Amino acid sequence: MERVRSTLVTATRWLFILCLPALILSAVIGIALNSKWLYEYGFEKYDVGQTTGLEDSELEKVPDVFINYFNSDEEYIDLIVVKNGESLVLFNEREIAHIKDVKGLIRLDYRILLATGSYVLLYAVISLCWLSEECRRQLAKATVIGSGITLGLIGALGLSAALDFDSFFRQFHLISFSNDLWLLDPSRDYLIMLFPQGFWYDTTIFATLAMVGLVIIIGGVAGGYLLYRRRQGIL
Repeated sequence: MERVRSTLVTATRWLFILCLPALILSAVIGIALNSKWLYEYGFEKYDVGQTTGLEDSELEKVPDVFINYFNSDEEYIDLIVVKNGESLVLFNEREIAHIKDVKGLIRLDYRILLATGSYVLLYAVISLCWLSEECRRQLAKATVIGSGITLGLIGALGLSAALDFDSFFRQFHLISFSNDLWLLDPSRDYLIMLFPQGFWYDTTIFATLAMVGLVIIIGGVAGGYLLYRRRQGIL
């Protein structure tokens, strides 16, 4: 019976450790995709108004439409703008189909966030509120380990992106999508005009820095707790 209990404790702890990287990654992705300022930053930096021929008042609609679509039950995005005094359905069928595929990935991200967040929260609350001081110590150690694993993964992915973002970007699409709808023409497809590859490079940098900052805070708090207890002669 004691062996079963020990195995269960170890399994739940390692599940917590492995959930931390997935939780942090999915949380940062979710935040980035719902950050209107990030869209607007990209539009300004890459002079999207000039590229698309759209007025600023029309570009201002785009982030809200995307964010609302990604968080709705609508199957297809519907974005109508005014260009040169005439109404224009901004995306063609190929672009709309690709955006639908992207929404599927975002919904997967939300599910991962919900599942890992629920488990991490439950494990932490039980360890902090109902179990022994030893369990709290193990929670802190697991958090430090999980933070370390997360930093390692971030470092590997960040290095890969920094060394050859073109290849990184392409491999991401080949792995994530089962079709070639993401291969768009920047001379006529508005989706790639709105979000050029440079935008995604900047977003990757933002996400990487956000994850590193989050990991440092989480791991730092847990590590600080362990250090404090050790100095107090408790551990």
